[in-house]
Amino acid sequence: MISRIDLRGSTDDLRGVLPRAELDVEAALERVRPICEDVRHRGVEALIEITERFDGVRLDSIRVPKQAIDDALAELDPKVRAALEESIRRARLVHRAQRRTDHTTQVVPGGTVTERWVPVDRVGLYVPGGLAPLASSVVMNAVPAQEAGVPAMALASPPQKEFGGLPHPTILAACALLGVDEVYAVGGAQAIAMFAYGAGEGEGRCEPVNLVTGPGNIYVAAAKRLLKGRVGIDAEAGTTEIAILADATADPRHVAADLISQAEHDPHAASVLVTDSPALAEAVEAELETQVAATRHQARVREALTGPQSGIILVDSVDQGLDVVNAYAAEHLEIQTADAAAVAARVRNAGAVFVGAFAPVSLGDYAAGSNHVLPTGGCACHSSGLSVQSFLRGIHVVDYTREALADVAAHVVTLADAEDLPGHGDAVRARFDWTTPEA
Repeated sequence: MISRIDLRGSTDDLRGVLPRAELDVEAALERVRPICEDVRHRGVEALIEITERFDGVRLDSIRVPKQAIDDALAELDPKVRAALEESIRRARLVHRAQRRTDHTTQVVPGGTVTERWVPVDRVGLYVPGGLAPLASSVVMNAVPAQEAGVPAMALASPPQKEFGGLPHPTILAACALLGVDEVYAVGGAQAIAMFAYGAGEGEGRCEPVNLVTGPGNIYVAAAKRLLKGRVGIDAEAGTTEIAILADATADPRHVAADLISQAEHDPHAASVLVTDSPALAEAVEAELETQVAATRHQARVREALTGPQSGIILVDSVDQGLDVVNAYAAEHLEIQTADAAAVAARVRNAGAVFVGAFAPVSLGDYAAGSNHVLPTGGCACHSSGLSVQSFLRGIHVVDYTREALADVAAHVVTLADAEDLPGHGDAVRARFDWTTPEA
């Protein structure tokens, strides 16, 4: 069911041999470009036509009525409401602790630099809803934005034919719990374009945002890459992936179940096991056959596990396994080894690390308190998961007295002259009526 890659004794460039999806973000760019351009030029008209083409729904309006959001909460299963409320509570605990405070450094007497942390003015939150209604992503997007103090936010999620062209009611209910009432029934790359360019008129208009956050499929990630610069993005959080570094101490039932848990997201989801134990690899393969046959989304899971993006990688040792997972830079990385905490401490590249047998990725998806909006496709080697920091900008405030400037003026002029930028030096000279600054 799942392929094997044997790296024992290998010195190959790891990035060239690790499993990856055949359709990458770069390849998807040209497919989303005309969609984004259409939204840019025709706005709501384009959004309605594109939505009908891809989602099979003809919308009268892209904006979700507030009454529909309130009704979704009123009709929500009490158990689901309680679970969402606990997820929100735990996420607030973690994200509130991330809030940075302004800090002033006195560089010299009379000269200070203050770093102010200011939230972006308006954000667009994207919540997937195609193959699965990810109400948890409402929590993961909205909570850090709120804790950062973002004053305005809009949320987009794909319309569902069976719910009259509205996003899934559980998603709408999560919006109600979090006080998010600007919601649009728009999905895919077209939603990212709507956030970037704005669309509509009057009360139903979606104003452009400063920052777009949230996970999505390969086309959502491609649209974020295409429009980066026009609008800020958190990271390219595309189709999900899990890597598990495990040795002979791991329980093959746990490993198989965790691989399946991410494979059920999408046929292009990546599930990768890295192990130095051939016996564990065989046991996991056997467990996959049994567990996949019993899972609800069997066809989707089987397609993901048999795809080129998934596989079992055999290594000589846990040390080599660490090299592999650091090169892979997984969105989610589980460590199921002896002394898992010590091994996890050596991980450099991962969106989130899950330590030991009782910290499965599913916990992080819903109720660990951590954020599940994480970089994919190897981007974890340079990007972080969503946090309060994602919604803040650091602004340096420079405050110098006349005396403090005079103390350093000669150095400023010298460096300006060294760079052949005499106007920079003149801007200092003018404040002191100097022809040549005093040394």
